[in-house]
Amino acid sequence: MSQEIHPAEPSEHSRPSELPELSEPEVTRRSADVAESSRASRGWWDRNADEYQNEHGTFLGDDRFVWGPEGLDETEAGLLGPLDDLAGLDILEIGAGAAQCSRWLAAQGARPVALDLSHRQLQHGLRIGGVPLVQADAGVLPFRDGSFDLACSAYGAVPFVADPVQVFREVHRVLRPGGRWVFSVTHPVRWAFPDEPGPEGLSVAASYFDRTPYVEQDENGDAVYVEHHRTLGDRVRDVVAGGFRLVDLVEPEWPEWNSQEWGGWSPLRGNLIPGTAIFVCERD
Repeated sequence: MSQEIHPAEPSEHSRPSELPELSEPEVTRRSADVAESSRASRGWWDRNADEYQNEHGTFLGDDRFVWGPEGLDETEAGLLGPLDDLAGLDILEIGAGAAQCSRWLAAQGARPVALDLSHRQLQHGLRIGGVPLVQADAGVLPFRDGSFDLACSAYGAVPFVADPVQVFREVHRVLRPGGRWVFSVTHPVRWAFPDEPGPEGLSVAASYFDRTPYVEQDENGDAVYVEHHRTLGDRVRDVVAGGFRLVDLVEPEWPEWNSQEWGGWSPLRGNLIPGTAIFVCERD
């Protein structure tokens, strides 16, 4: 299912009435299929969109394209292609959140569409305005074959889906021949380390090769948050299985100017181990 978000939607300060507060979830590692992962992601982002945008909105800006916590900006990186070539392109942003990246693309003269599973995230996009918004699952894109010249995702959708190949095949389907697909995720090596910003986050605590999903579940055992681990090799194979050719794999270094800490992200860890992996892919 998909839903286009229209200007008549509730304001920034309204809250979805169907989302009760949850008790502290139980953290575990267990399997989570496509349906459970999708349901958990939509619920989690609907409940946490306000907090996320309040905490990270200044860093993300309203119309900035940032690939990850390191702060690598597309203006400098040029991973989507030459800046001057973006004008006039039809571009799909997947897992767009409040559509900051799409808004930057529109400022370059592109024609972006911002897609996200979370209605509440898209309400923040609606509040800022400026780009078309669509609510849909990344595994079932509501667009015709060959609708876009380019697709991108900055930490959106891919880390949270149980079947990334299905997502990649859908992206392949909606791209025109020669189209580029660029996405960023938490660097797979981070899964072997505790999610802590200080020295305790620098010692290996788990097997890098354990693909068991990270799950937070409620008192009934239903997942309320799911994140899926794939090794670096898995990600490359998934890209190929989705019909793409891998053009580049970018591992941004932590810049001197970035002194922010949040969650497991910090200058200490960023200067020693990679935090983000960006896959630059092309459709034949």
